[in-house]
Amino acid sequence: MKTLTITRPDDWHVHVRTGAILKTVLPHTAKQFARAIIMPNLKPPVTTVDQALLYRDEILEAVPTGLDFTPLMTLYLTAATTEAEIKKAAKSEHIHAFKLYPAGATTHSDSGVADIKAAYPLFAAMEKHQIPLLIHGEVTDEQCDIFDRERVFIDRYLVDIAKSFPALRVVLEHVTTSEAVQFVKDASSYVAATITPQHLLYNRNALFGGGIRPHYYCLPVLKREQHRLALVKAATSGNPKFFLGTDSAPHTTSMKESSCGCAGCFSAPIALELYAEAFESVNALNKLEGFASFHGADFYRLPRNSGTITLKKISWDVPSSYGDNGASITPIKANEVVSWQIQ
Repeated sequence: MKTLTITRPDDWHVHVRTGAILKTVLPHTAKQFARAIIMPNLKPPVTTVDQALLYRDEILEAVPTGLDFTPLMTLYLTAATTEAEIKKAAKSEHIHAFKLYPAGATTHSDSGVADIKAAYPLFAAMEKHQIPLLIHGEVTDEQCDIFDRERVFIDRYLVDIAKSFPALRVVLEHVTTSEAVQFVKDASSYVAATITPQHLLYNRNALFGGGIRPHYYCLPVLKREQHRLALVKAATSGNPKFFLGTDSAPHTTSMKESSCGCAGCFSAPIALELYAEAFESVNALNKLEGFASFHGADFYRLPRNSGTITLKKISWDVPSSYGDNGASITPIKANEVVSWQIQ
């Protein structure tokens, strides 16, 4: 196959930050995707509808002229979130979900939920008002091995959340393990998952190829090869519970290449190309459209996009960085070759 044309896709999990970084990274997402679920973990976090609408305006101002892009806003769930705010969010045409970060689980998660059980009344309100809950599914127990944090979160919390709130739409974000895949497959139609390009293409060896590779460090971290293979099988299966979410998470190169580098892979400039490589690796390019363009829209109860996008089988070199010195960001696969290119 030399060309592949699919319905224009959506990114159901992306970080675009704010300020100079937003202006650098947003055009890459807007070029590839018609819509994107925008993560709310800014500093300070986006916790109210009014804050989200202001953030939406900032994002729209950064969309290049001629590109049609719709940001789908989310709110950061905290212990101070009220049912009134949940109801207000559910009524807003621009707010599409709440995001649960266990406190300390990832970048800018210090305002997250420390006691999951205490948040049950908020989950009940979300179920009542029919607004999805997006979950960063990792425990933050210091006694838990970092490679087990997702599995333990599922066993400790997620099984009971799905059982206690059967009509609450839940997205387990950026799944990384075979256990997560199995949980989503076995759960009801109200439970789904996003999968990133880095977790489809790489196992944890990528973090240490020839030395520490900070631009492959993300949370949840890359796992063993057996888990990567389980993710590829799920993504390419045609199962509508699994859909595209890049979790593109930009940090300046200096923040990544430091003594305590930030977690996050910046994939926005080459996201769809990376997914194409992953699907092609198992001869499943015919399944990419469902995964990228249909499943997420259906789960969020939004219309599918009407436009198309075309990928061509052309090898090209990924730049070493994007942006200027004030917001220079190194992408995943910098200075390496990708085999597909958006036309």
